[in-house]
Amino acid sequence: MRLCWPQIAFIALVVILGIGSMLSGCGKKGPLYLPDETEQHTSQSEN
Repeated sequence: MRLCWPQIAFIALVVILGIGSMLSGCGKKGPLYLPDETEQHTSQSEN
């Protein structure tokens, strides 16, 4: 089965967007820690 140019362009676009979405998660800044249990209990009791 031969692929035509629009199919190749579509596949390339899907691959590029997929890689871009995976890389967008890299470099997220912020503290990497588990929140205190007391903070979780207070937020749950307020709801």
